[in-house]
Amino acid sequence: MGDLLVFVLSGLVSGALYALLATGLVLSYSASGLFNFAHGATAYLCALTFYELHSGLGRPAVPAALLVVCVLAPGLGWGLDRLMFRRLARVGETAQIVATIGLLVALPAAGLWAVDVLTEAGLPLKPAENQFGLPGVGPSPARSWQLADGVGVDSDQLITWAVTAVVAAALWVLLRHTRLGLRLRAAVDNRSLTELRGISADRLSSVAWMISSALAGLAGVLATPLLGLSAHDFTLFLFVSATAAVIGRFASVPLAFAGGLGLGVVQNLVAGYASFAEGITGFRTAVPFLILFGGLLVLTRRARTAGVTAAEPPPPDHLAGAPWGRRWGVWAAGAVLLGTAFYTVTTPFWSGLLAQGLAIGLVFMSFTVVTGLGAMVSLAQATFVTGAALVAGLLMSRGWPFAAALAAGTCAAAALGALVALPALRLGGRSLALATLALAFLADQVLFQMRWLRGGDAGWAVPRPVFGPVDLSDDRAFGVALLVLVALVAAALGALRNSPSGRAMLAVRSAPAAAMASGVSVLRTKLLLFTLSAGLAGFGGVLYASYNTRITATDFTAMTGLVWLAVVVAAGVRRAPYAVVAGLVFAVAPRLLSDYVTESAHLPVILFGLAGLALANDPDGYCASLPARRAVALAGRRGNRPPGRALAGAGTAGAAAARAGRGGAGTGAAQAGDGGAVPAGAPADGAPPAPSGVGGARTDRARAARDGTGDRGRGVEPASAAGPPADAAGRGGVGQGPAGPGPGAPAGRRRAVPQPRAAVSGRAAAAGGRAVPRARAQARAAGPGGPTADGGVPVALELRGVTAGYDGGTVLYGVDLAVRRGEILAVLGPNGAGKSTACRVAAGLLPATGGAVVVAGRDATRDGPVRRSRAGVLLAPEGRGIFPALTIEENLALYLEDPGERDVVYGRFPRLRERRAVAAGALSGGEQQLLALAPLLQRPPAVLIADEPSLGLAPRVVEEVFALLTELRDAGCALLLVEEKAAEVLGIADTVAYLARGRVAWCGPRAEVEQDRLTEAYLGMAP
Repeated sequence: MGDLLVFVLSGLVSGALYALLATGLVLSYSASGLFNFAHGATAYLCALTFYELHSGLGRPAVPAALLVVCVLAPGLGWGLDRLMFRRLARVGETAQIVATIGLLVALPAAGLWAVDVLTEAGLPLKPAENQFGLPGVGPSPARSWQLADGVGVDSDQLITWAVTAVVAAALWVLLRHTRLGLRLRAAVDNRSLTELRGISADRLSSVAWMISSALAGLAGVLATPLLGLSAHDFTLFLFVSATAAVIGRFASVPLAFAGGLGLGVVQNLVAGYASFAEGITGFRTAVPFLILFGGLLVLTRRARTAGVTAAEPPPPDHLAGAPWGRRWGVWAAGAVLLGTAFYTVTTPFWSGLLAQGLAIGLVFMSFTVVTGLGAMVSLAQATFVTGAALVAGLLMSRGWPFAAALAAGTCAAAALGALVALPALRLGGRSLALATLALAFLADQVLFQMRWLRGGDAGWAVPRPVFGPVDLSDDRAFGVALLVLVALVAAALGALRNSPSGRAMLAVRSAPAAAMASGVSVLRTKLLLFTLSAGLAGFGGVLYASYNTRITATDFTAMTGLVWLAVVVAAGVRRAPYAVVAGLVFAVAPRLLSDYVTESAHLPVILFGLAGLALANDPDGYCASLPARRAVALAGRRGNRPPGRALAGAGTAGAAAARAGRGGAGTGAAQAGDGGAVPAGAPADGAPPAPSGVGGARTDRARAARDGTGDRGRGVEPASAAGPPADAAGRGGVGQGPAGPGPGAPAGRRRAVPQPRAAVSGRAAAAGGRAVPRARAQARAAGPGGPTADGGVPVALELRGVTAGYDGGTVLYGVDLAVRRGEILAVLGPNGAGKSTACRVAAGLLPATGGAVVVAGRDATRDGPVRRSRAGVLLAPEGRGIFPALTIEENLALYLEDPGERDVVYGRFPRLRERRAVAAGALSGGEQQLLALAPLLQRPPAVLIADEPSLGLAPRVVEEVFALLTELRDAGCALLLVEEKAAEVLGIADTVAYLARGRVAWCGPRAEVEQDRLTEAYLGMAP
């Protein structure tokens, strides 16, 4: 019983630290979508600062701890969020993982370097690296108390428990009983909707990062007596605490906190009572990583993949289709020069250094396979290197020839890679990265501690090979041999990329569900990639060990693999030559820095780590950015617009289709003037929009799905031509007039949409140019918010010639819409017409690439969703504008701060009062829509943009929702209502606009809507 109590109490100490770190991880991840691998490095940096302030400079422990936790750590979190994390949130997950891993590498080295610099400057600081048995916040030495026979606690443990309890209570009060906490939880639930409610998600993100860093700093200060000052131990502590974050599913702070406490206890109990493992060296220290790996497998849920878009669109290949000499000439010339330099200009020392760079370049090319081709982040590559080299050294000690040992080591690494991949491949992204890292630590702690494999502390000799007259013991000969092997491997990887198998791998990378539908086995392809990558890492590892002539179990630890990943991805992971450049830089840069800058060993580590931070600006690496910038510069000199990133989900087919349609406008002619009038809303370069389902339409759907504000089944097609619209009364939306026959309509059934009366001024028609809609001209003439021809009602929201799209794909083409106070403008159209895109542009979620958005007479084109919302423009997105994880009361409190206003809402909707403590996600679809609209009745916005508010609702509920919208109109609210249920919406609309293929095909009063016009708007033809 005494042992059990000891295990539980000591487990609660480490569990408290796990809880603090896991809570910070969840807060930062929820606010920004980034898993911060550098969270433990932040804790270490704060522990280092506390140690130097307290032990080095002699400052009292408590003030020093408060300074670190309340000033340094939050400041660090704020600065990193402003400088790095906000940009990383907009790049792919691979770049996010590698950038934070680079920070993990750089922060501890930066702290140690600063200590060295300040010590040289004369400050009385103490040696900091790998110091243990250090004082904490409490008395030193720590006081101890005996609770029972053999059961005791000390002051450091009590302080840790007490501080953790206080922090838990403070976090609960902050998140549950303050407005800031409510907003933080809202941002966690739906970041996009938070901004649509006028709350700055960026500011909330900064607050979350400050709190997260403060928790990491607190854990670092409290852990100083337990862990000492070991960056390695702090990093391990972070990765174990990630299991608690997984328990909280990276969203729930209470679950993560409780999971951290339980994790510490379970870890101690398993390590204490696992008597069966007493004969397994390293098992007890490996228990946390077993728990991490098991937790990831059991608790991680894979999101459903739609298979329509690439998560990380590939960068444009500016040399696609170029001859071999242009694509590979520079690399071939560089290889020839390097090979010549080995025997001409380099000294033996530099020859050896370059040979080392080529050997590590072979290892780095394994990242090209697993990450470049497979989009999987493996943190176990150093494990494969060590395993292959140890096996080769073992066999050569038994008399095997070098070639046979090399082949056996490579096969052993490939087999180890397959064993790692089989359980881990069901995961993805950060979970896969954490799982491979856990297995790498397990290998370090258990597998490589087996004496028959590790060969003792001295390891195994791996002599350089001799092939007949070729003796590779000379660094120059070894370097040339490595250069030939590097060239052969690079050529093989290039051939693989262009082969059918390589295309299948790229398909799995871009869209796994679509690849599966095409008959490609996703699991088999990923397993092949992982195995091939591990084998290549092992092949390079044996050669690297041969360069060093010896291998030990500690030469390439799991932490070494983190540095490798940061270096190679910063250079560029998609092409094999970039990996070779990274290997040469990794070998040569430290020596150059030592000779010409500083002898500090920390500076190269800092630079290698910070290289990963450059991914926030160049997510494809600095090698890949050079040809891209050169192509942009050349295109600028030629006056051409350079191609952007390939359209997600469309690939070259989308680009080819877009180019195919560039010959001119459609077949329909503008109604005004001669047939050569420029269609209103056409792109500036005269190119028609892309065909349906290509490029921007797919990206539109994918982007909108992520934000919860999307068009369903968007597939934008071009209007063949557009004419001048207007409406007779001068009210409502204005757009392009009668369109000519669309390209998809049968020849015998094409007909123009009838022109509304008084559509075009006589002078515009006589001029034969672009027609100016009357309502738009009157609104401009009246001035900002001024009266118009329909009785002086001001325009509340206007889109003027708006062009917009996603990732280079245009969705809207010169859309003109205007809605006035006390009016409902219904925008109708089929799936893929661009209705939700128009809503997103109007609300500020999507920037317009052309035209203007005017709110109450003020140009708001550059305003984001927060400023747009604060100006009175509110978007009720498709799929319910609520926060599912918040209660009904909390959803209302976000918009109505006054409890009295909420009571009025409850009086109007008794069903909401009865369930005010219920999570909004548990309501029916109708109740959720009522909850979204109810607070607006109490405080009507100037403009409400409702994107398909009847979606998925029963007919009775639809009537109730439309009645609420009518009530909002009567209260003076301007409503831009997007709907596909034309019959219902025509019953409440004042003005109707038809949107087809990204353009307004017709706009006019509801009374002028005709059945054949309605049919043509939806089907592209009249009945």
